[in-house]
Amino acid sequence: MDARLHAPATQRNREAILAVLRRVLPASGALLEIASGTGEHAVYLAAELADRIFQPSDPDPAHRASIAAWSAVHGSANLGQPLALDVTASNWETSAGVPSDLAAILCINLIHIAPWSAALGLVRGAAAALGAGRVLYLYGPYRRAGRPTAPSNEAFDRSLRAQNPAWGLRDLDALAAAADAEGFALEEVVEMPANNLSLILRRRSR
Repeated sequence: MDARLHAPATQRNREAILAVLRRVLPASGALLEIASGTGEHAVYLAAELADRIFQPSDPDPAHRASIAAWSAVHGSANLGQPLALDVTASNWETSAGVPSDLAAILCINLIHIAPWSAALGLVRGAAAALGAGRVLYLYGPYRRAGRPTAPSNEAFDRSLRAQNPAWGLRDLDALAAAADAEGFALEEVVEMPANNLSLILRRRSR
């Protein structure tokens, strides 16, 4: 039985995400992806960022099986086996298998389909795992104060909250404040296709 799962959005956004990552990531080092989901981004980005070690992770066993299955078919030598990592757990950054001296942490399309505690756990754990000057990259839809939210994002937000009241689009200012409290500066906000944003958060000196 083929364990590979498929997320149609991956094909639509992966090239735009890669373009940002090529610009903001260091030329080498280990990259940890949080909530790798189906694993399609992981196999694509690992192949395109071949000078880096790419470590996927996900707390869901079905997702880890999908990541492993995609890796078996399309994986590259720099792609690690998926870790069982839950950002809401304490001290996840010291979990077995998480590379030391991470160059960056990536998280694509998690924060709006998880409780706010996941966002807080992400920035807290990333702060502990990343050295000064290292990047936390986030991608997804957000609300922005003073700017109208696209009708498609409003509909998406209603759909998410109908599935789980703890889900929904997050306010960019609230996320930036949470990251700032953990030692990150919001260095750049990049407009992406389909009303999404790339957030470049850089770890300040400890």
